[in-house]
Amino acid sequence: MRKVLLLAFISITINSTAQNGVEKLNAAVNNFLQDAQMKHAVLSFYVTDENGNKIYALNEQYGLSPASTQKIFTSVAAFSLLGKDFRYTTTIGYNGKIVNGHLNGDLIIKGYGDPTLGSWRYAQTKPDSILNFIAASIKNAGINFIDGNIILDDAAFEYNPTPDGYIWEDMGNYYGSGSWGINWKENQYDLYLRPGKSLNDTTTIIKTDPSLEVNNFKNLITTAEKNSGDNTILYLPPYGNTLIAEGTIPTGVNEFKITGAVAYSTDQFKNELESYFTKSDLKVSGSYITGASFILQNKPIPEIENTIANYHSPSLDSIAYWFLHKSINLYGECLLKTIGLNESNNGSASVGVYQLKKFWQQNGIDSSSINIFDGSGLSPQNRVTSFAEVNALLYAKKQSWFPAFYDALPVYNGMKIKSGTINSCKAYAGYYTAANGKKYVLSIIVNNYDVSQGSITSKLFKVLDALK
Repeated sequence: MRKVLLLAFISITINSTAQNGVEKLNAAVNNFLQDAQMKHAVLSFYVTDENGNKIYALNEQYGLSPASTQKIFTSVAAFSLLGKDFRYTTTIGYNGKIVNGHLNGDLIIKGYGDPTLGSWRYAQTKPDSILNFIAASIKNAGINFIDGNIILDDAAFEYNPTPDGYIWEDMGNYYGSGSWGINWKENQYDLYLRPGKSLNDTTTIIKTDPSLEVNNFKNLITTAEKNSGDNTILYLPPYGNTLIAEGTIPTGVNEFKITGAVAYSTDQFKNELESYFTKSDLKVSGSYITGASFILQNKPIPEIENTIANYHSPSLDSIAYWFLHKSINLYGECLLKTIGLNESNNGSASVGVYQLKKFWQQNGIDSSSINIFDGSGLSPQNRVTSFAEVNALLYAKKQSWFPAFYDALPVYNGMKIKSGTINSCKAYAGYYTAANGKKYVLSIIVNNYDVSQGSITSKLFKVLDALK
């Protein structure tokens, strides 16, 4: 009898605690929905315990723009399909023959979409490290003169570098960069400007780093008040020769840096490689030719007949860390195309999306609940449900590589959650362990809130605080 009473008491206590938790969430959500910012907005919110039992649900099957929380689907699928130890390969080889230190043929560098090549985020990927590796590999092969061309084969990925959903005003800015078979320095450049002394003064271009392959540069950026920040947009389409810069930068500083996306990353790599070789003892009789040049002329890209060396990127778990911590869109688009390349031998965004949706369909998530166009969440056309996000997170928890994925998630509001932000969209998705040890899996997405009233972040955190 005592055992029965004790079990009954425990059951009542647990149910009471659960009900109190739901009541807290209800109160927090209702208060949030009454806020003036939410007058014309839609909220999707889904919470389960660590075993997938529903704790709270509101509009959880509504498809909303997830912004960068969409990176959860890409990263989890990449861990599963590629493996946490996966590394990108860049191959250095040649055709022809080596005779007495002379290569009578072409040196060929073939990329497979490594997004970290030339990145400053790792010691091994910095530009000098990569260029030194290439030069040392050529020297070790006994080559000191190339009587032929340097071919940069970037055809592993499609030559359309951006997903269909990217918009014009994003493409020229660093966060909207394209992805190619050869990426370099995360496909970015820095533009340094000198503001005027008064409001609405014109600005002066100091330099770009690196220098750009751009024929026309129209600077329409003007000067705004002090501490007004970066309010610029850079318009430079893939393969474009005209860059238009608009917006404002603040007065009161000697120089101001903004970051854009290069028009064709292989061109940038080509320029730095040529400069490096020119300063070295390696002599080249021919030209430096990109893969796109062959494609435009309807000519096949020469193939590697003999491999000199393979350069390997950092492992996927390390790439995923930066992908999720710093929300690097380029990494997501490269992972998406790599999934397409590995699963279908087709490095296009559309095939990557197909394979991504297929993977999730096979793992219990309705593909219609992941209506996506890219791998990063930048496209405003993307639509996913909070229900699907939570189920992707629950799937990840059951995998052997989960510790690496969990570590890659940033911390916001004391929770291990991925954030997402684009115009009129704010979202969070991830995991939280409450003070009482209760573990939650959650996704909260709000679309079409009134951005004129400022940030909505603190208000969303108040809703999530109901789980604490």
